[in-house]
Amino acid sequence: MASTSVSRVVPADPDTVWRLVGGFHALPDWLPYIPESTPQEGGRARRLRNADGGTIVERMTAFNDRERHYTYTILEAPFPVRGYLSTLRVHEVPGAPGSAEVEWTGRFAPDGVSEEEAVALFTGIYSEGLAALETALTA
Repeated sequence: MASTSVSRVVPADPDTVWRLVGGFHALPDWLPYIPESTPQEGGRARRLRNADGGTIVERMTAFNDRERHYTYTILEAPFPVRGYLSTLRVHEVPGAPGSAEVEWTGRFAPDGVSEEEAVALFTGIYSEGLAALETALTA
């Protein structure tokens, strides 16, 4: 099993950040390469459309509003991995009011690619995503 984790401190308090990212179907609100999220299974799953028209289907497996995190798995995607499980979490930054740390982690088994390639793919996705989040928060 491979894994990666990316975090970024953003210029907004944790509750503000969570209001933006904490909705399971909120990706289009802050992630430009996901312009559409369609709820499925009563909201427990989402069918995402990426900017190229591709489809990704994910299911939420855990959600904690008080602790500001959710976990999801990929059911269908064009990614070269299997057994994907990811968590998006918002933390307070001690001694830095008005800031939050956003952490995006994932673990997965590479499928048809090396572990290094799979890790690089998701590290890039998470890094670009958190940069887009900061842009959305400061716009």
